[in-house]
Amino acid sequence: MYEKTEQSKLKQMEIVGQLQKQYVDFTTSLFREGYLDDQYVQLQKLKDESNPEFVVEVVSIFFEDSEKLLNDLACSLQQQVVDFKKVDGYVHQFKGSSSSVGAQRVKNACAAFRNFCEDKNLDGCLRYLNLVKQEFYLVKSKLETLSRLERQILQAGGTVPLIESCH
Repeated sequence: MYEKTEQSKLKQMEIVGQLQKQYVDFTTSLFREGYLDDQYVQLQKLKDESNPEFVVEVVSIFFEDSEKLLNDLACSLQQQVVDFKKVDGYVHQFKGSSSSVGAQRVKNACAAFRNFCEDKNLDGCLRYLNLVKQEFYLVKSKLETLSRLERQILQAGGTVPLIESCH
């Protein structure tokens, strides 16, 4: 009987170890590919035992806000007379929220998008709206996978490894 529980504990530890390795490998690849930057590491450091879901919650808010901003941007760029100052305001807001969660590629696309707003270049704005959308949905998918891995680690009784640096 005792041997069985010992074996199941070892099996459980093995599963946790595999999940943690997957998490570290996947996160490392997100940094290497430029999806995430050091700000994501800073965000992770803010979670603790009292709020282990902190990063997931912040990222969820980012997703909701981003969907609304993308919608506002699309509507603004479809107006008869485009208010480029308003569009730039939305892009600036999107850049800020992307930056706060460490979504580097979205942040960079927003920075380039703002140049087209400044130049009142509608074609450039429309092109960059598509690029920003594409980058957002890519990082959203990657962060959802990361959140899923975190939940699996916690459900298996493990702790989510803290990623120290992405360089």
